[in-house]
Parts: sequence; C-alpha cells; structure tokens
Amino acid sequence: MRLVLVGPPGAGKGTQAQFLAAHYSIPHISTGDIMRVNIKQGTALGREVKSYMDRGELVPDTVTNEMVRLRLNEGDLGNGFLLDGFPRNVGQAEVLRAILSEKKSPLDAVLELSIPADEIVKRLSGRRTCRNCGKVWHVAFEPSAVADVCDVCQGELYQREDDKEEVITRRLEVFKEQTSPIVSFYRNEGLLITISASGTVADITERAISALSRVH
Repeated sequence: MRLVLVGPPGAGKGTQAQFLAAHYSIPHISTGDIMRVNIKQGTALGREVKSYMDRGELVPDTVTNEMVRLRLNEGDLGNGFLLDGFPRNVGQAEVLRAILSEKKSPLDAVLELSIPADEIVKRLSGRRTCRNCGKVWHVAFEPSAVADVCDVCQGELYQREDDKEEVITRRLEVFKEQTSPIVSFYRNEGLLITISASGTVADITERAISALSRVH
C-alpha cells in the first residue's frame, strides 16, 4: 500500500498514521521525522535544513523534495509506505508523482480525513498542558480531577498559545488555502478517498481500512 494522508490540524492524522502503518506493515514517513534524522546525522541536507530553521525561515520545497526522494529510495519500502505531511502543495504533489513514476510504483490512494471546523476547534481549544510534566489533558474529553491542576504531578495546567481558538481558526484557514488545491489535484487523479474523522479513534481506523480495501 502506497498511501498519502491529508487532513487539517486536529483531525488525528498522527494517530491514524500509526495504526494504518502497523495494519499494512509499511513505514510511516513524516517530513518532520525525515528532517530530524538528517539534522541528527549531520547530512548535507540536514545542515541546510538546520540553517533555515535557525534563521526562523521555512525550509524550501527543493530541500524537502530531495529529502523525500532519498527516503523513498531506501530499502524498507517493499510493502509500500504512508506519507504524512507531504505533499503540502501541488508542486510537491507533481514532484512525488514523478519520483514514483520513475520507480514504477505509483500511489494507491490519498486518504483525506474530513472533520467539521467547529469540532476541530472544540478538540484543540479544550487541551490543557501541564507546565511541570508536559502531560496533556482535555477539559471535555479527559479532564483532570481538579481544574487547572495536573493529576500526575500537581503542576499547573495552562492553554498553549497555539491551542487558543483564534489561533486554531487561523491555522484552519491557512490549511484550507494551502491544501484545497492538493485535494482537487488528487481527486482529478482518481486517487482521493475521503472519510469522516469524527468519532472514536477505533471507529476512524476501521472506517479508513474499510475505505482503503477498495484499492488494496
């Protein structure tokens, strides 16, 4: 199974990626992980990535594309792969198509996790993080016994800046602007499969595997 996972912040991509990668016995490849590995290993690309990050700049597509190309040439992809966080735009989608075409191993599917914006805001804005141990609670889904106090270490719980409602709303707007063209691109390629990302983690995983059984 050669799969790309797309969906907005808070849709549960990271969680579903782990379950799907395990189910199909394929590596879960995220651009963030590839970058961290390259930086840790001190590769030429890693040093380049670090220089952009140190300046607070976005890593250019050309660098990200090359890291993904090298990763897709490694020897652990016999059963396929799950790409998470790439491609982020149509240009990257076209590069990925060219890489896979050269390897004669095109994508099987692009799985879109769809969820209403108000549900994402509720999911993310309800998170509270412990200043002391880092444990994350949720005011609705996993509240601590005493409000604003961590059950684990009695540290203070706070709301991170990027979990505030206005920040989440802006992140969703940016995601929609950037990702809508990719969704259209893959729909035109006949690769897009959309499922609802509402419900329990187990329900969503079952929904995904059922939908993907059409292509695998």
